[in-house]
Amino acid sequence: MNLLDTFAQLDWVEVLHLTLQHITLVGIAVSLAILVGVPLGILMTRFPALAGPLQASATVLLTIPSIALFGLLLPFYSKFGQGLGPLPAVTAVFLYSLLPILRNTYLALSGVEPGIREAGTGIGMSFWQRLRMVDLPIALPVILAGVRTAVVMNIGVMTIAATIGAGGLGVLILTAISRSDMTTLFVGAVLVSLLAIIADLFLQWLQKTLTPRGLKAAH
Repeated sequence: MNLLDTFAQLDWVEVLHLTLQHITLVGIAVSLAILVGVPLGILMTRFPALAGPLQASATVLLTIPSIALFGLLLPFYSKFGQGLGPLPAVTAVFLYSLLPILRNTYLALSGVEPGIREAGTGIGMSFWQRLRMVDLPIALPVILAGVRTAVVMNIGVMTIAATIGAGGLGVLILTAISRSDMTTLFVGAVLVSLLAIIADLFLQWLQKTLTPRGLKAAH
């Protein structure tokens, strides 16, 4: 079967469903990583002694092969009847997303010029006021760069999560492998790549849009 025949015979309603499922799973996992990683990055800025241990822990998690991490999570979630399905997959992608978001938040906030911090403190701002009105807006582009890294990387990781019944575009690829259907396998791989490229372009646009005008002018 050639590529055109494969395109014609694909169930595109099902492909759309798997694509939306893939986006949802990655979106939930990365959103949770933002909710945890950004506050941890702020905490590391506030208490620098925590930076080393927290970044080292996140780095260790990132070095665990994805299929092994899924395997480690299965016995834990099996106790709650959730050994297979989206929950362990979302947990694994959440853990993989922590390092780039955590690290970029810490580096961005640590890189704010001391003079800017002193100016905020000098006009009577508390740490949290300065963080909200000065530091975070300046750090936002770098934090979003970490989010971009996490999203693009984990779109691929979530493909492997189909092996534990999580769904997503990995289902299309696994089905093609089981049938030795190389053309469908190629289509599935291209769809995952396109999804990663589109997500990266969107986040790049968002990063530029949310960059403060003063920072744009400086560059």
